[in-house]
Amino acid sequence: MTNLILGGNGKTGRRIVRRLRAAGHPVRAVARTTGDLPFDLGDPTTWAPALDGVTAAYLMEPDLRGSAGHGARIPRFVAAAVASGVRRLVLLSAYGVGEAGDSHPLKPAEQAVRASGIDWTILRPDWFAQNFSESFWLRGVLSGELVLPAGDGGTPFVDAEDIAEVAVAALTEDGHSGRTYQLTGPRAISFGEAADLIGEAVGRTIRHVDVEPEVFVERQVANGVPADVARLLTGLFVAIRDGRGSPVSDGVELALGRAPRPFEDYVAETAAAGHWD
Repeated sequence: MTNLILGGNGKTGRRIVRRLRAAGHPVRAVARTTGDLPFDLGDPTTWAPALDGVTAAYLMEPDLRGSAGHGARIPRFVAAAVASGVRRLVLLSAYGVGEAGDSHPLKPAEQAVRASGIDWTILRPDWFAQNFSESFWLRGVLSGELVLPAGDGGTPFVDAEDIAEVAVAALTEDGHSGRTYQLTGPRAISFGEAADLIGEAVGRTIRHVDVEPEVFVERQVANGVPADVARLLTGLFVAIRDGRGSPVSDGVELALGRAPRPFEDYVAETAAAGHWD
């Protein structure tokens, strides 16, 4: 099977590509600025070359900022993929989509995948552990302060390596069709505990600073985040603060037959690699 990986240079995409190629599976990795082919989910003229000869595809929406028409991009791409002969879809969704009614921006994508008429698997991960080292929270870690409205609540951060391994299994193995996997780490930890663990690993003080939700929204908007997206993001942190973070799930074990990687292992490996130096 030829595998198409959207977001092939992203947190999960590049890890999926690495695993597929190491196992000898044909891979086409695409992204807007890098990849095997020029590809833009917002430009349907780039879709046909990417889909040519593809039998399985990993889908993800790279932009959840609420721009007009973005909610329809994955559904339209799903239709094009099925028409081109793709027989298996794996969608990167998010925790809580099923409980968010029709308001979550990924709800249309999930609906389209389920209604595609071909094999499908949906991945709903919790917050990525790699957010501390590769994107959203890296600046806070390096500055020594993670300013987030999460209080002392906990959530089971999931390692992107686990997400990638589940995605590869769903793309290349039978037995995952029609499954929705809730992917989490093995235990819930607070941002304060996460900061302490990272601080111990790198030998300096890192702390979580709680902030009021309204202040956090204002700061996000000031940094260019649309107000509705800022409120959605803040609501996710507030859920953690209120004890409504993701419950620990057995999705990784169901898909792979093993326990998920502990946050401590992620911290040790990331610190050893120098990502927080």
